[in-house]
Amino acid sequence: MRTSIAVAVVLMLVVAGCSQAPGGATETTDTHVNATTQPEPTTQSGSDGTTDADESQAVVKPDDPETDVLGWEDGVWYNETIAVDAEDGLNDTELNRTVSRAMARVERIRGLEFDERVPVTIQTREQFRGEQDDGSTPADRRVFDNVKFESLFMIGEDTDSIAVQNSNAGSSVGGYYDPGAEEIVVVSENTTTPELDEITLSQELFHALQDQKFDFSSFNQSTRELHNAKDGLIEGDGNYVDHLYSQHCADEWGGDCLRPDSGGGGGGELANYGPYLLRYQPYSDGPAFVRQVRERGGWEAVNDLYEDPPASTEQVIHPEKYGEDEPAEFTVDDASGDDWDRLRLDARPSYASVGEAGVFTMFFYPYYDSQGGTQLVPARDFFNFREGTDQLRQVDPFNYNSSYSHGWDGDKLAVYTSETAGENETGYVWKTVWDSERDAEEFVDGYRQVLEYNGASAVGDRANTWRIEGDEFGDAFYVDQQGDEVVIVNAPTVSDLSGVREGAAPEQ
Repeated sequence: MRTSIAVAVVLMLVVAGCSQAPGGATETTDTHVNATTQPEPTTQSGSDGTTDADESQAVVKPDDPETDVLGWEDGVWYNETIAVDAEDGLNDTELNRTVSRAMARVERIRGLEFDERVPVTIQTREQFRGEQDDGSTPADRRVFDNVKFESLFMIGEDTDSIAVQNSNAGSSVGGYYDPGAEEIVVVSENTTTPELDEITLSQELFHALQDQKFDFSSFNQSTRELHNAKDGLIEGDGNYVDHLYSQHCADEWGGDCLRPDSGGGGGGELANYGPYLLRYQPYSDGPAFVRQVRERGGWEAVNDLYEDPPASTEQVIHPEKYGEDEPAEFTVDDASGDDWDRLRLDARPSYASVGEAGVFTMFFYPYYDSQGGTQLVPARDFFNFREGTDQLRQVDPFNYNSSYSHGWDGDKLAVYTSETAGENETGYVWKTVWDSERDAEEFVDGYRQVLEYNGASAVGDRANTWRIEGDEFGDAFYVDQQGDEVVIVNAPTVSDLSGVREGAAPEQ
């Protein structure tokens, strides 16, 4: 899927595609659509200023082969000039020829042959927005998702997080591949004459190719952390291929690529940058992760990753940890009182998990929320600019690493509801495990700063109990560190804390 956002505080970033559902961007709803995301190139050079294309010389178009070969699809070669007049939109013949050439080009770059053709349609942004939320998300899943984003201090408890994410998608998605229907939709910014962006098309075609060769349904993406971890490969591979495709367009193919005059500017401002940044992590770190593997062992080494994909976002943020540092195995035991019930979803884990990517995003989000006024993580540490310029790197534009989130070894968040505590009242227990006691201490230090940013104050003499007044995040919080483990308990009031988890907020 291709997307675009205006990054808060001066910077403008265009991003593209994804292999997951464009609407309801959460582990409770990402079940039927695959999409892609990466910064749209503004130049044709790599992050270090060098060309990353496979070839620098155009290949002379040979005769059509007797059997299907890489770089040739449905009678069209990857380097062939095709007769297309895009000014009045593409007729069926022009669209089919464009798709055939883009398929051939994806094959040429990635060294994999399509098993079959995938239907492609063009949709206006207005049509796409209208499909984002049909109200079918079950109520318990909405509550579960709401609490997850509330725990990250991104979306207040009185706001529908699914609606926020659908609004984000409606403004940012430029196309998607649906593995259930095995079809591609490209979103056009031009409402009078729908246009096709070949770079967007290439991303979605590659996702279809991935699905044909590696089977998306084989990946466990049942939590946001698992979703992002696997996307580090799925989207990393897809967006790295897209990066190479863009370079070929400028170099080997001499600019002979279909790009609409309206560009890929997206459909407006995001509703909330927090959920978007959380989902964006694999699109930033993934291409660099895949490029590193390819540089060591070629495309075959990348293909091998699909047999053993990243187990965590930590392994994509820190590639040296891939295969070396597996997430910890632990549980969040239920120690709630009679008035509180743990919310469990059908066919889903009994907990949410956001990973190192989510923990980092929680610490960086105040930068966006405050329009740059508060920087718990300095912006200069997050934005990866090309050396000597004010341009973000095309590969790995953002750095999802901080002292507060580094050393993550696992996290699980259990959601609780209560009929007696009040209408729509919820609580949670968020347990995190760290590589060392020092890492846990740094997380707690950062978390207290997040609390303070959101107006929290300590409760009496209790050093580990906090209270936020107000509607958005107005609750009580209990933070308990024991060695390399940290348990955070949330409840509507201080007196409710021990009901959500026995022993929380004991008297001092």
